[in-house]
Amino acid sequence: MLRSMYAGISGMKGFQTKLDVIGNNIANVNTVGFKKGRVTFQDLMSQTMVSANAPTDVRGGTNPSQVGLGSKIGSIDNIHTQGFSQTTNSPLDLQLEGDGMFILDTPEGRVYTRAGNFYLDGDDNLVNADGYFVLDVNGDRINLSEANSISIGKDGVITVVGDDNNPSERAQIGIAVFANPGGLEKIGGNLYRATSNAGTGTDGEPTIIAPESDGAATIVSGALEMSNVDLSEEFTEMITAQRGFQANTRIITTSDEILQELVNLKR
Repeated sequence: MLRSMYAGISGMKGFQTKLDVIGNNIANVNTVGFKKGRVTFQDLMSQTMVSANAPTDVRGGTNPSQVGLGSKIGSIDNIHTQGFSQTTNSPLDLQLEGDGMFILDTPEGRVYTRAGNFYLDGDDNLVNADGYFVLDVNGDRINLSEANSISIGKDGVITVVGDDNNPSERAQIGIAVFANPGGLEKIGGNLYRATSNAGTGTDGEPTIIAPESDGAATIVSGALEMSNVDLSEEFTEMITAQRGFQANTRIITTSDEILQELVNLKR
């Protein structure tokens, strides 16, 4: 009976975490470039009541008899599937179709993002909403001074038209490709930081290549990649987690009632 109470507590903790992740997914359903989270569970070790026995000449083998001791969180994964597309018609709004991330230069070092809502700052540098600099394939900041019009191709090449009305290629946006994007660390603001389990280089740093090359994403100008959260899926998972939480509370209350009956036996 006490085992069932502790198993119920472990189940409640797990489903509470699952509800936390679902709530975060739903809160970010309209966040540009957001990647949803997913919780998986694992069972805790089981208490062996009877060990397995091998078959003999006079008796067949028997299986072990075990009682499980509850569940625990196995992992909280970031699911990097393609998000929904939203057309904006702004030439500096960029959507990635495929694998890879934009590279940003911040005071704390390089970070990565799928959110392509970019702007030109007062010095004509291409930046994101927080003022972090967008980098090109060479790892340099992109400056688009003296540009009357800007167009960006699928390969990330930025073409500008200046006062002389002659188009010229100014820079090419770089794409960071990770061997394991699920290993990236979310740091808020639609940003990710490389970890030792994310990429193929030192400290998980990615391979930086041009868009459309070696399987990297292509760039769509005038559109944004929105969240990959599916509300119908999240609501279904929320109902399942809620019922699982309720069921585990019933285990605890039922075990408590049985313990109360045992206590009443002495009266």
